[in-house]
Amino acid sequence: MSVLGADFRRDFEIRRYPFLVYGLVPLTALVLQAWLPRLLGPYAWFDLPLVVTVYFALGRRSPIQGTLMGAAMGLFEDALSHHAIGVNGIAKTMAGFLAASVGVRIDVENFTIRLMFIFVLSLLSSAIYVFVYRVLLGLDLDWGWFMALLTALGNSAIALVMFPLLDRLQLQD
Repeated sequence: MSVLGADFRRDFEIRRYPFLVYGLVPLTALVLQAWLPRLLGPYAWFDLPLVVTVYFALGRRSPIQGTLMGAAMGLFEDALSHHAIGVNGIAKTMAGFLAASVGVRIDVENFTIRLMFIFVLSLLSSAIYVFVYRVLLGLDLDWGWFMALLTALGNSAIALVMFPLLDRLQLQD
């Protein structure tokens, strides 16, 4: 049996944060996501709850926690917006699950990998959002791939700043 098995590596690299960080960072992201688009209008090319969900899912490396974090962030975001309840919940649930599942399998300490991953998950979240809204609900949606690309780039830019700041808040063993 290998000394550095998958379970050992996963347990060794799990990030831990003070309890307040788990409450205040998502709450701040949700409030800013509800408030900033009203100020910026069509120039709000970001999804803060998705960035926070991916960050904590990658850090904790637990698919269950990533799924629950994504579901909670998405449902609260839907509750604060004019969208159908559950659409963002489904998209962010999938993103949280995938982020945590990949975090178990590969080294996500590399900053470039994290940025590429937030970009890809942002595009996937947008695709799931559109699929649920148009196909499953049958509702009309003013949406385009160019805006999804700008949102993915905006999320990556926010992650450039937010990820190192959140890394400083983790508890040291």
